[in-house]
Amino acid sequence: MVGVRTLLAAGAAALISSAASAADMPMPQAPQIPMQPIPLIVQQPLGGWYLRGDIGVGVQSFSEFDFTQTNLAFVWPSSWTIVQKDIQDTTIFGLGVGYEFNSWLRFDFTGEYRTKAGVKATGSYTNFCAGGGTCFDINTANYSAAVFLANIYLDLGTWWCLTPFVGFGVGGAYNTISGMQDNGVNSDGTNGFGFAASDNSSFNLAWDVTLGLSYAVNNNLKIDFSWRYLSLGSPQSAIVQCQNTTSCPAAFYTFKDMTSQDFRIGLRWMLQADSAPAVFAPQPILAPQPMLAPQPMLAPQTVYAPQPVYSPQPLYTPSPQFVPQPQYVPAPTPGPAPLQSRG
Repeated sequence: MVGVRTLLAAGAAALISSAASAADMPMPQAPQIPMQPIPLIVQQPLGGWYLRGDIGVGVQSFSEFDFTQTNLAFVWPSSWTIVQKDIQDTTIFGLGVGYEFNSWLRFDFTGEYRTKAGVKATGSYTNFCAGGGTCFDINTANYSAAVFLANIYLDLGTWWCLTPFVGFGVGGAYNTISGMQDNGVNSDGTNGFGFAASDNSSFNLAWDVTLGLSYAVNNNLKIDFSWRYLSLGSPQSAIVQCQNTTSCPAAFYTFKDMTSQDFRIGLRWMLQADSAPAVFAPQPILAPQPMLAPQPMLAPQTVYAPQPVYSPQPLYTPSPQFVPQPQYVPAPTPGPAPLQSRG
């Protein structure tokens, strides 16, 4: 029984010792997965003046080519009609100054020059045509303009440095028609010719609608990509005087409803100091997580040696019955010795 108890006690002690060692070991930490930094837009400085410059191409058109004769004695052919009209594209150079009220509203004044573009309008008529048949008038000129506008823009929010915007402007266009000529081609092979002795310039009401996308290079510099519909009014030519003929209408011509679809690239430079280092807020760099130190290996436990199996003791053998011993008989006590007399 002693051996079994000793074995159980030793096993329990070993189990408790292993559990205590496991409790003392540090728990392994789950690896931390770094999150992808999300760029945040830094609040732009509120308000401020800016300068702008633009360059682009204008795809121009006009609705009608009308005439107005000043020689009332001339009878204009009733069959006269425009069979062809065309105008070339123009190159745009613009400058401006503006003020940004806040992150969604700004206003600017702009001036731009639109380079000369060739204009052609061909008319035909049959009555009063020399030689019968169909005669033609080929009218050519150059058109250019200087446009001045006051514009207002709504910025519709910024995502990843990109800001869509819409704009509306109103102002004036200083239109110029130069080099106006009228070449007549008659069916009998003869030709007529007339030209305007001078250029003609005039102011017309102008207005525009703009859709665009702005890219923030930094807090001070913006790049604008825009489409614009621009109405330029109805420019007129000077009076065309006929040559080598006394029959002349002495007419001037109107390029009615001159419009343009403009595609522009512009730069805006804020004049105030840059109060923020960048458009994107710098994200904190995640510190590398410390590597888990390898835990010391547990020393192998001493294997408990099995105790010898308890051998049963032989049963107690009763001792042989006690044989009573003979009782001790005391020896007789001698009596006192007889007194001897002195003599």
